[in-house]
Amino acid sequence: MTEAASSETVMDDEVWNNFCDQLKSAGRVILREKSPKSELDRAEGWRYLTRLTRLAFEQYLEHNDSGAPTLYRLSHETAKIGCDNPDAYYENAMIDGRYQYRISGTRGTVRYLGLGTYSGGYGQGNVIRPTGYIDARELTVNDDGSVEIILSTEPVEAVNWLPMKVQSALLVIRQFRQDWENDEIAKLKIERIGQPNVPEPLSGANLLNGLTAAAKFVEGTAAIFADWSESFMKAPNTLIHKPIEDGTGLGDPNNLFWHGYWNLQPNQALVITAMPPDCETWNFQLNNYWEESLDYRFHNVTINKHSAKYEADGSVKIVIADRDPGFGNWMETVGHTNGTMGLRWTGASNQVEPQARIIEIRH
Repeated sequence: MTEAASSETVMDDEVWNNFCDQLKSAGRVILREKSPKSELDRAEGWRYLTRLTRLAFEQYLEHNDSGAPTLYRLSHETAKIGCDNPDAYYENAMIDGRYQYRISGTRGTVRYLGLGTYSGGYGQGNVIRPTGYIDARELTVNDDGSVEIILSTEPVEAVNWLPMKVQSALLVIRQFRQDWENDEIAKLKIERIGQPNVPEPLSGANLLNGLTAAAKFVEGTAAIFADWSESFMKAPNTLIHKPIEDGTGLGDPNNLFWHGYWNLQPNQALVITAMPPDCETWNFQLNNYWEESLDYRFHNVTINKHSAKYEADGSVKIVIADRDPGFGNWMETVGHTNGTMGLRWTGASNQVEPQARIIEIRH
């Protein structure tokens, strides 16, 4: 569509009607044959689409100018994507490999800080690939706690350099808290080098493109993670290693990631045991079927390296059940009988395979 045509489109209700028609198709993901059919799962599925719509507007309308980027939170406490880490403080920015950027601010005290550039994006019909990564172990931080990172396609004479490629389109910053009460997150900002960081006025073409991308994001994101859940259902109540190279997610190369689908009958518990490797941090979480972490603001559905209770030999025992079994680290199912789960070893010295088994609990 030409600039003139898009300008005409925004003068009446055509642009909005087209967006709404595109958005409707996302409902097909919730109604898939293999999707759960309980009232709770179905209600959460429809709410999930409203959350993805909210996030899509943030990414493709409010923060979509790669020439004047801003950091925003694409996944957080009330809007979640793809086994979102409850420990994480996520920030994103839209970028373009043709430009150079500067990230600056204070390092904070959070143990794990990772910054990655990526090509592609959820729901946009392309494969997502990492194009550069740097983490806190590689960063040089000034004595006053300040830090500066340069993003570019070519190496620069900077203390901290985060590579991009020409096709880089998205920045993801991950901060994994361990002690939520005391860890201080890094406070960062991003700017394009050599240009005022002021967005252009909104045009009809930008609005049209933003709404089109937003609708694709909602359906595409929902479909990607429904596909994940369906694949995990083939081996229920086990954890499966899923490498970053599959091209469907915005993975962290420092994560050794185990996923799974859990399904429990009354009086059953799923017990997961492992000897955590030497690592920067680790976490386990329970999700619903849609790969949203369960509400960790109010329920005991996640543990990490700092919060876990360990066995005498240093191993960890995680127990998924609808009530406290009185041993291990209990994860609440919060009214669910099934869902998904994730275990990350972050910055680990070696891969450790967790073991899982079903037991009966009667009390």
